[in-house]
Amino acid sequence: MRLKHTILATIAVSIINISCKDSTKREISMDEKVLSKTYQGESITHDFDAEIDALISQMTLEEKTGMLHGTSMFSTAGVERLGVPELKMADGPLGVREEISRDSWAPAGLDNDFATYYPAGGGLSATWNTELAYTFGFSVGEETRARDKDVLLSPAINIIRTPLGGRTYEYFTEDPFLNKKLTVPFVVGMQENDVAVCVKHYATNNQETNRDFVNVQIDERTLREIYLPAFKDAVVEAKAYSMMGAYNKFRGEYLCENGYMLNDVLRDEWGFEGIVISDWNAVHTSVNSLRSGLDIEMGTPKPFNEFYLADPLIDSIKVGKISEDEIDIHLKRIMQLMYTVKRMGANDRKKGIINTEAHFKDAYDIASESIVLLKNSNELLPIDASRIKSVAVIGNNAKKKNALGGFGAGVKTKREVTPLEGLQNRLPESVTINYAEGYQERYAPKKESVFGDVTQERVDTIDELDPKMLQDAIDTAKYSDITIIFAGSNRDFETEASDRADLELPFGQVELIKEVLKVNPNTIVVMIGGAPFDLGAIKEKSKALVWSWFNGSEGGNALADVLLGDVNPSGKLPWTMPKALNDSPAHATNSFPGDKSVTYEEGLLVGYRWFDTKNVEPLYPFGYGLSYTSFSIKNTKTDKNEYSNDDTILISLEVENTGEMDGKEIVQLYVSKSNSEVERAEKELKGFIKVMVTSGESKKVTLELPVKELAYYDVSQKAWTVEPGSYSLRIGNSSRNITSEVTINVK
Repeated sequence: MRLKHTILATIAVSIINISCKDSTKREISMDEKVLSKTYQGESITHDFDAEIDALISQMTLEEKTGMLHGTSMFSTAGVERLGVPELKMADGPLGVREEISRDSWAPAGLDNDFATYYPAGGGLSATWNTELAYTFGFSVGEETRARDKDVLLSPAINIIRTPLGGRTYEYFTEDPFLNKKLTVPFVVGMQENDVAVCVKHYATNNQETNRDFVNVQIDERTLREIYLPAFKDAVVEAKAYSMMGAYNKFRGEYLCENGYMLNDVLRDEWGFEGIVISDWNAVHTSVNSLRSGLDIEMGTPKPFNEFYLADPLIDSIKVGKISEDEIDIHLKRIMQLMYTVKRMGANDRKKGIINTEAHFKDAYDIASESIVLLKNSNELLPIDASRIKSVAVIGNNAKKKNALGGFGAGVKTKREVTPLEGLQNRLPESVTINYAEGYQERYAPKKESVFGDVTQERVDTIDELDPKMLQDAIDTAKYSDITIIFAGSNRDFETEASDRADLELPFGQVELIKEVLKVNPNTIVVMIGGAPFDLGAIKEKSKALVWSWFNGSEGGNALADVLLGDVNPSGKLPWTMPKALNDSPAHATNSFPGDKSVTYEEGLLVGYRWFDTKNVEPLYPFGYGLSYTSFSIKNTKTDKNEYSNDDTILISLEVENTGEMDGKEIVQLYVSKSNSEVERAEKELKGFIKVMVTSGESKKVTLELPVKELAYYDVSQKAWTVEPGSYSLRIGNSSRNITSEVTINVK
């Protein structure tokens, strides 16, 4: 019997409100009860195996191979005479991509392919909110179905190894625990809509430079503990229906024909029953790729019949290099997916909805919780609109739209509220907005990008300011009560297929900001981007600094609500912002980007693990983010002192809102093991919870930590092992701000 997707709401976090005045309890809301969930996905169905076998037995060789490769830019062939439809795919990290032509990358020019633009991965991860991850997945899943797609190429969950990564904006985080806790609900939410995720890019695809051939070398323990946990949980916990093989090599073999990764790990160890789809133009052989675990080849720029799994595969079958029985294995996997998402064998498939106000609200909710307050001296924020008559809005990013742009998937949307439009929507008529562009978005000439030509030069910018534009910005700031500079990056600068050259802000923005600050100290700097930049000088000179993202259709409204105090900022950084590039581990070890090969010399010490273990001071640490209110975390204790391997540690504590505004705090649990027999980072994230606390009140929170989460990967045993002994459980609100610590013992 085919089971429906379920979400088992288990109270993994208990919350009891305690009044700070009289200590009386009040009833908690349903939203508070489901702050943490256990998500259970649904496996690929086998109810129709006999029917599938019967269909395959009637197919010609050409019909079989047609289902194994792209016969349009985003679909494989069906078998019309047998009632087997095409398998339809769409790009999707920011929302469902517009329709393109069947045989080229030119837009199809339709008027019914608009979609909601959702915040990029960096924005979602900055919320530290698993409920919003589920909301994102479910919402974009509904839109995928409304567009009649079977597979959405999302989510993108590769670990952020370098701050220069061209797709850092698209990925979630540098931390494997946060990564998997966001991935699982996202996958479950999307697949509840009779559509398959395609989790990407499996795996070790952590740079764009030379991505189509670079040979990545990672030791086994680092692979298991850092780079694979989210992929594993996507399969084991969320039951992902498909995975995308990456471009690069891993230990000498391309990942779309890497038997160790696709067969030994993905299928044999994790029990994956879905299909593996190649990244576009990432396949290099016919027989070897299939035997190594690939199911579908997609890509450009060859004619479809010249794909490795098209005519060349037919030739290989005819000369006995591979049998039809082996081909049938892959066909059956594909058709099992088609039955599971009800493309075949059912008439009750969900219809989906798209471009609804409910979906724009989903995008708003994610964006509003993603914004990170980095600095707020003299309480310049939130802006009190009743006390000002004018505001200077400066910066190209005030008007810049990011739904489309760059090299890769975007969204054709009917709504993208810019930061300037958000302020216009939210400020009262009594406040005059004075706009000056300040800097120009200008690029050095380069060759035109061709999809499939994945080794490209970096995006080079022209960084000289126009003197007249600079003076206009200075004059605008000088004669306004307060100034907001919208600076940072955009999706033309941060882009697939190109890593950045350094951490410098482009387009001369640092000089612009310094000059504006000279004439108006009441200046708020808002950075919009997806990856770290060198903000040292700006941090030092500015009174208020805010980080926002490529934040979707409602991004401008969400940002305005935070700046004006209608929403208390609650986002926290999902990656470490370094003071200097060489402070980051991949660069400190001189192991990025490599040439034909790259070895991850930093090993386990990725992101904050490196900074905290090596005592390197970051500009802003992992997990950092301020609020308009203040919080105190106190009374931390565990339910007992000693545990066995099958136990779950219960850590109780109180979060008190000691300020004057209601707000959300993210409690973060880090674990340390002293005197370990194996190498360990100074601390590792092993739990978190986002808690809403009313001003003047406190909440009691219980975090659950399964002892199995303390395990390391024992390479000699090829197994996860919990080392006995004492562990320090450290509670705080960033990796560098630990406010309490409890020691427990594992038998």
